Amino acid sequence: MKANSLEVAFQKICAMEAPLHERMSAFSEAVREFGLPFAEAYDDLVARIRSGEAGSMAPKPGERMPEFLLPDGCGRLVHLRDLLATGPVVVSFNRGHWCEYCAIELTAFRQALNEIAAHGATVVSIMPETEAFTARAAQRTGKAFKILSDIDNGYALVVGLAIWLGERVRTLYLSHGLNLERYQNSPNWFVPIPATFVVGRDGVILACRVDPDFRNRMDIEEIVAALRRAKS
Repeated sequence: MKANSLEVAFQKICAMEAPLHERMSAFSEAVREFGLPFAEAYDDLVARIRSGEAGSMAPKPGERMPEFLLPDGCGRLVHLRDLLATGPVVVSFNRGHWCEYCAIELTAFRQALNEIAAHGATVVSIMPETEAFTARAAQRTGKAFKILSDIDNGYALVVGLAIWLGERVRTLYLSHGLNLERYQNSPNWFVPIPATFVVGRDGVILACRVDPDFRNRMDIEEIVAALRRAKS
């Protein structure tokens, strides 16, 4: 009953017309409200990540975004350089198709895609999953933008975002049917710190958000503001 109630809350939050941070906050409140064990485990995970200063070495505004060459859900290789040839790129790192927080963020991107495109920009999401599972995430967003596979978190490691979820979260996920080993084809239980980079056509980062608390994401309004500044 509680899981069904959380699912209803999730669907309503995805459909909300509100800033992304409000949607994220609403889902976190729903997780706590329905008494699921994830809330406390997530608090502990975030505290551990923060104490280790994870993500502190990620590139900053004014620095160049590292290049990538990653496959999409159809197996086609996508190069950052080719995306930048048409305009700025919003690069979003996400934990996987199973993550409700990531799904809420990707839904917000889909809803704002016309506004982002009006500034000549494209969106790409990067997940550490095989193509079969990134394809599921793409299906959920109506294939509105590319979702790429970063197997073994190779690119996330280059950017300085890869973290280990830990044994407590691993056990909790498995008990709820979330098998990241199957999704990622890897036994490591690593995911990226969810992060968003707004990259200019020259490959230089215009704005970004790297937050060890994966329940926080960069608002669409911040992304659009960065794109607007780049055009002025």
